[in-house]
Amino acid sequence: MIVHQRTIKNVVTISGVGLHTGKQATLTFLPAPENHGFKFQRVDLTNNPIIDADVDNVVDTARGTTLEQNGARIYTTEHVLAALVGMEIDNVLMEIDGPEMPIMDGSSMPFVKKLEEAGAIEQNAERIYFELKENLSYEDPIKNVEMLAVPQDEFRVTVMVDYNSDVLGTQHAHIYKVSDFKTEIANCRTFVFLHELEALLEHNLIKGGDLNNAIVLVDKEVSEEKLNKLKKVFHKEDVEVKGKGVLNNTTLHYFNEPARHKLLDIVGDLALVGVPLKMHILAARPGHAGNIAFAKQIKELIKKQRSKKNEHPTFDLTKEPVLNIMDIQKLLPHRQPFLLIDKIMNITPESVVGVKNVTMNEEFFKGHFPENPVMPGVLLVEAMAQTGGVLILKTVPDPENYLTYFMKIDGVKFKQKVIPGDTVVFDLHLLSPIRRGICHMKGIAYVNNKPVMEAELMAQIVKIKKNDPTLLPAS
Repeated sequence: MIVHQRTIKNVVTISGVGLHTGKQATLTFLPAPENHGFKFQRVDLTNNPIIDADVDNVVDTARGTTLEQNGARIYTTEHVLAALVGMEIDNVLMEIDGPEMPIMDGSSMPFVKKLEEAGAIEQNAERIYFELKENLSYEDPIKNVEMLAVPQDEFRVTVMVDYNSDVLGTQHAHIYKVSDFKTEIANCRTFVFLHELEALLEHNLIKGGDLNNAIVLVDKEVSEEKLNKLKKVFHKEDVEVKGKGVLNNTTLHYFNEPARHKLLDIVGDLALVGVPLKMHILAARPGHAGNIAFAKQIKELIKKQRSKKNEHPTFDLTKEPVLNIMDIQKLLPHRQPFLLIDKIMNITPESVVGVKNVTMNEEFFKGHFPENPVMPGVLLVEAMAQTGGVLILKTVPDPENYLTYFMKIDGVKFKQKVIPGDTVVFDLHLLSPIRRGICHMKGIAYVNNKPVMEAELMAQIVKIKKNDPTLLPAS
């Protein structure tokens, strides 16, 4: 069954203070186009830089997950990302006028409620899942963290926490499908042990900390002097704890709320992989550092599998092309003798297949080994790039106003000569989602279903500046 991508229907906002920075911020959720993914935008900074919700942009996991890109940072992203995954939203832009996501009550529920208020709409593009085919494991022996992903036809998460604490004990939590997130996980708040809280306060951290946005666990007797100090810090007169337990005797939503919150963090951190997942995650004593390390392993596995995908496919060249030469000329600025593809046989949000019919009438055969004609390797690369250019230009509504430029070419290999009479099929797949007009692809060229050339290409589309004599078309 085909599942389509979703974005929100209406713009909604939510305001609050950042847990660690203590700064007030307003977060605005906006609808976004297909294949946009999750992006943050710092509207309080010059040029309003965008930060992609990408695991490669993680720069700190000490007290939450911090992202940095384009000279801007955004702190504590995990709770809002978990809400987006839990509400099965694929594409959204989040404008924020401060450096940190509002902590609210320390859970994802305030964001879930806002997303419900916004509503959701189905988009035309298909939601492409990554389905794990073999076990994947991660271990940090120093922090005693273990994570394992096993194949599963749903996104499932099972968590075990054990902090050698009489108060917390050993706890387990799980969700067996994403739709359980709202009712089982979303309202579970972040937690901290009192001795950890004291250390953070001494270093002037968690400036936005409040007894209303975290569960404070107390595993030893607290002196009156310490209680008086906490009263001043939190501007409260009723800070108390009776023996060991929870500061101010906070009522837990669930007996295993801490374990459920750790599961919430995993959902939010794994959102940074960039695609919805089908696998069962089993995690023992997880934390942000381990979550991000595991997310990077998953992303690398996705990249490798996409690179190997359809290594020796069979192409049916008798069917009707989706784009003929006249359609291609409406997308690409190239013309004879430098238009090097004749038709597009297939195109999806993640892949494209183009065809070049090589004849003796090609202009380059006049000078390139005329007595023993061989298609130049650089022109094979160019033809592959033009095929990829069709894919990237199809992402904008007015492709005639854009040009495509090479940014990088890697891993080029030539495996067999291409000669007159050959039909070359260029099969390209995205190695990562198209972001900000940048497309990273792996391509393989085939003749008679046998690979003759391969390369990794990175290109960017740039809007044409009218009447700019310095702008020259390029591949």
